[in-house]
Amino acid sequence: MGAFKYIKESFRASHAQRSDAYKTRLRAWRSGASIARIDKPSNPVRAREIGYRAKKEFVVARVRVPRGKRRRPRPDQGRKPAKNRKFENPGRTWQWFAEQRALRRFPNLELVNSYWIGEDGTAAYYEVIMRNAWDSTPKINPKAVRRAVVAKAVPPAVNSAGNVPKPKRKFW
Repeated sequence: MGAFKYIKESFRASHAQRSDAYKTRLRAWRSGASIARIDKPSNPVRAREIGYRAKKEFVVARVRVPRGKRRRPRPDQGRKPAKNRKFENPGRTWQWFAEQRALRRFPNLELVNSYWIGEDGTAAYYEVIMRNAWDSTPKINPKAVRRAVVAKAVPPAVNSAGNVPKPKRKFW
């Protein structure tokens, strides 16, 4: 077994057994900011699997999002039985919300991907990997960059949380 496999198992075991190191990490994250830029990923194996490289154009942010269903506002102006639900599913995963929060905090970066790093009773924590696409040493096709600049639009990043599966259609 390689080193990455051992590291991956240790992260899985620390969460499953609720180890002391895992609990202290959660306590520190809980008292910190809801969106925090960090120097390096806490789970380097998972980060490298989904596209992180230890280069200057990559940025990692830890994002805290609430767990559970979203609380809806009460309906205005009278009785509306159809809208009288206190909690409702937002229709997207909390990972997607974490990615959107990170992109709002860092508007000059583009999203690479994100992954789950922990959760406590009230919040879930994700690490969002972003990169500076307009760095002085871009690793993408320069013709594609010029086309995007001319069109004034960058195509959205395809990642694990942003993909919503299409409904299956029956043809007969």
